[in-house]
Amino acid sequence: MKKLLKDAALWRTGALIDGRWIEDMPAGKYVVHNPANGEPLQALPRCQEAETVAAVEAADRAFREWQTTTAKQRHEIINRWYQLIVESREDLATLITLEEGKPLSEARGEVDYAASFVQWFAEEAKRVRGDVIPAPREGLRIVVLKQPVGVCAAITPWNFPAAMITRKAGPALAAGCSMVVKPASQTPLTALALGELALRAGVPAGVFNVVTGNDTRIIGSVLTGHRLVRKVTFTGSTEVGRVLLLQSAATIKKCSMELGGNAPCIVFDDADLKTAVEGVLAAKFRNTGQSCIAANRVLVQDGIYDALAERLALRATQLKVGNGLDDGVQIGPLIDGAAADKVQTSARCGGQWRQGSRRRTAPCGWRSIL
Repeated sequence: MKKLLKDAALWRTGALIDGRWIEDMPAGKYVVHNPANGEPLQALPRCQEAETVAAVEAADRAFREWQTTTAKQRHEIINRWYQLIVESREDLATLITLEEGKPLSEARGEVDYAASFVQWFAEEAKRVRGDVIPAPREGLRIVVLKQPVGVCAAITPWNFPAAMITRKAGPALAAGCSMVVKPASQTPLTALALGELALRAGVPAGVFNVVTGNDTRIIGSVLTGHRLVRKVTFTGSTEVGRVLLLQSAATIKKCSMELGGNAPCIVFDDADLKTAVEGVLAAKFRNTGQSCIAANRVLVQDGIYDALAERLALRATQLKVGNGLDDGVQIGPLIDGAAADKVQTSARCGGQWRQGSRRRTAPCGWRSIL
């Protein structure tokens, strides 16, 4: 699979800690699989507590110098990272498709999306300004200075393995913070490639670290409990987010949580059918439905239900399913067997929608398609 990349050096096989690629770990390795066919892609090191602590300490050492760089210097380095991501668009998209499964066209879109965060915050690095606030008494002046918080830990999901990292790392590095990233165990190759590009861009050793492994609870507990980590950012389920917040409370860390939650797509009687069908397809089938904004139900008013259902069924049958690397594929595989089982279970509950722990039928005058 490495041969599919134009730049073979982007296929990294070790964790990135303090600017060094570390492949051998006491806990051994685990295997990343291609969800399209179940074939192994790469064995990667299983970071445990010691390796995660080493990454945090490296990030802290790097932070002491990184925070002193000028806004212009940070802008130039981060902007170079953006340019390298754009130049490596096809290779990054291939990596995303290989380990996550989404069609190559969608993967290219994600790379563009990921690059946009780096570009934006490269510019914002030059605009970290404070404030002067009127004082309550004459002869006084209140000055607000903005300073980097310190080491930031990011725990990211598998459904957008590039964008969910750059959206967190872009602002952190622009502000003068250092990072330890724990990518999802299913999709670490994209994160490692981003780390390689960061080093090429001139991001100093230790400023951007990537710890790999499938022992997420061990790694997560270090990131939330270590005194040197000052901020934790997480995108994922509400259940896991609740645990991370609880663990972070002991050391009073700043936290940013983007947690689970989606909603129905609602179609009214006066909707344009063509627009509605395309909107439902995008909301329901993007990334094979594996998106935080994917509609969990499509509620349709009775007056338009039959026509919409007929057109939607026809369009759904026209979608090409297969390996995301194959030409014309629009629907790739689910991430793993557990995800497939979940979809099968959900399908058996069709015609009804859930709210809280109770199951209810659609409101009067409405029907549910999915």
